[in-house]
Amino acid sequence: MTANSAAVVNPADAPISAKLEALLNLQRIDSQLDEIRRVRGDLPEEVRDLEDEIAGYEARVKRFDDEISGLNDQIKQRKAATKEAEGLIKRYEEQQTNVRNNREYEAIAKEIELQRLEIQISDKKIKEAQYQIEQKNTEANVTRQRLDERRKDLDTKKSELDTIVAENEAEEKTLMTERETATQPVEPRLLTAYDRIRGNMRNRLAVVLVRRDACGGCFNTVPPQRQADIISHKKIIVCEHCGRILADVEGKQAA
Repeated sequence: MTANSAAVVNPADAPISAKLEALLNLQRIDSQLDEIRRVRGDLPEEVRDLEDEIAGYEARVKRFDDEISGLNDQIKQRKAATKEAEGLIKRYEEQQTNVRNNREYEAIAKEIELQRLEIQISDKKIKEAQYQIEQKNTEANVTRQRLDERRKDLDTKKSELDTIVAENEAEEKTLMTERETATQPVEPRLLTAYDRIRGNMRNRLAVVLVRRDACGGCFNTVPPQRQADIISHKKIIVCEHCGRILADVEGKQAA
């Protein structure tokens, strides 16, 4: 067995003091990462919201374009039907000049009337479709205007975010590498608890020190006997008020 392999310790078998030290180190790194991300403020969320809003406007514009295209197709069909009806009327009128009796004349006259009615219906449908096209074009133009405005807003927000990210990119990458290393000595059970506690805290602090006889997270008083237990490092102790892990008492050491 080499010296390196002999030095490897299962995180679960490490002393409580080592576990708490590892958790404190992890908290330190995460707090630095939180500070970097805090500088970004609400920009990432604003960018996502704008992207979602833009996608909605784009879908609405496409729907308007599809509906307008469909209405134009209806107009073409109605115009074709009108042209066909006019051709039939002309042919029927020519036939009327060669009828042999009133019965044939009336039958052709009825057909002519039906074709004229078809033309009236087509004209009405064309006007309705043209009106709908005007309405949809108006709505589509308003939507396009809003879309252009949101795209400009998105470009501005993305530019601001990219600038901030670029300023801290190197530091964030370094910290992420450190974090990956810092999680290795922490046993999975503790890491899961740590992540859960962090997720429940507004200030993202899961591991704190007792400072001036109070929890460093919620500032509630920690009794002297509990402080003595914390200093002894015999077990992992959490704040009875907020549930944070109390890693040590500032300025005091185990006897």
